[in-house]
Amino acid sequence: MKTRYDVVIVGGAIYGASVAFHLAKDPDFDGSVLVVERDPTYAFASTSHTNSCIRQQFSEALNVQISQYGAAYVQDFRARSGMEDAPPLRLHSFGYMYLADTPAFAAALKANQQVQAALGAGTRHMTPDQIAAAYPFYNLDGILAGNHNTVNEGYFDGGSLFDWWKRGAKRAGVTFVTDEVTSMTRNGDRVTAIQLKSGAEVSCDWVVNASGPRAARTAAMAGITLPVEPRKRYTFVFQAAEPLDRDLPLTVDPSGVHVRTDGAYYMAGGYPDHDPAVEPDDFAFDNGLWEDKIWPAIATRIPAFERVKVINQWVGHYAYNTLDQNAVVGPHPQVANFIFVNGFSGHGLQQSPALGRGMAEWITHGAYRTLDLSPLGYARIAANRPIVEKAII
Repeated sequence: MKTRYDVVIVGGAIYGASVAFHLAKDPDFDGSVLVVERDPTYAFASTSHTNSCIRQQFSEALNVQISQYGAAYVQDFRARSGMEDAPPLRLHSFGYMYLADTPAFAAALKANQQVQAALGAGTRHMTPDQIAAAYPFYNLDGILAGNHNTVNEGYFDGGSLFDWWKRGAKRAGVTFVTDEVTSMTRNGDRVTAIQLKSGAEVSCDWVVNASGPRAARTAAMAGITLPVEPRKRYTFVFQAAEPLDRDLPLTVDPSGVHVRTDGAYYMAGGYPDHDPAVEPDDFAFDNGLWEDKIWPAIATRIPAFERVKVINQWVGHYAYNTLDQNAVVGPHPQVANFIFVNGFSGHGLQQSPALGRGMAEWITHGAYRTLDLSPLGYARIAANRPIVEKAII
């Protein structure tokens, strides 16, 4: 490790790897990059606990476009990454199925579908009869409408995407170090250096906050307030005594519980009704959640799931943006060399191709050159002006 780098990235999980890779692969970037990661096993990183899904079903056009690029990138990963030895990545497009149980919710789904369709997404707004014809295993009592898209929407291997971005970045000369940023030196409108737990100090031109649920702590080192906190999200993988006769879309039940096909098994997720912020190292499991909330919801919606056996379970963290559950990206308005890639609130993995590319563009060129990400900038945080995204899970 050197004592100076052009870019220091705090956090080496999916966003640290994406920004590092996209910088290293940009032909106009000729600087040096350091990625500081406190745990190189990534055992407790949100990236390691992701459900690896991607959807175009958002209400905000920019979020739709971000995920459309992500789907295209995944499906053409080898060519787009420029790594000829990288594996092909498959997108299993069983889609998301949003179910509405109130007139207001059904109207919101219809409006969302129109936004998505205008951008070329294949989302269908469906009546209960149409849903039942396509997926007869649902219990649709009380359901008024649904939205479903089987084009470029579903599951992909996010672990391989992450692994190959790390490999590609290292091949291109990016330095990864196991250490922890403990403080920063700020001189007026710039961060000029970081200090590490090992005692080292590294000067820099840019700092990228890619520290996931710890993002607010990283921002505070630069004197910046960021409304992002860790919140627990639970995943259960189960086997069904009566497997369904076709793939199960990622079904978002009105209860907030979601469930989907996971190979020969099924994967369900959710969170307790009481959903407080937690410490970044708090992974204590709520052992009553499955019996009290998750299983009753999925067994009610899909009666075939009355007899199931949980074979794996874990808890991870959302980097939860308390303002509007949308990403905070790009430079700080006053501390211009401090870059955010934070607060994704559960849709970070699917947005990582577009946002890694965007941050590399900003650092290299001082502007977004492909997709204008400025609506997701910090200015809305400072102004307390949320982006109202109606399709948060």
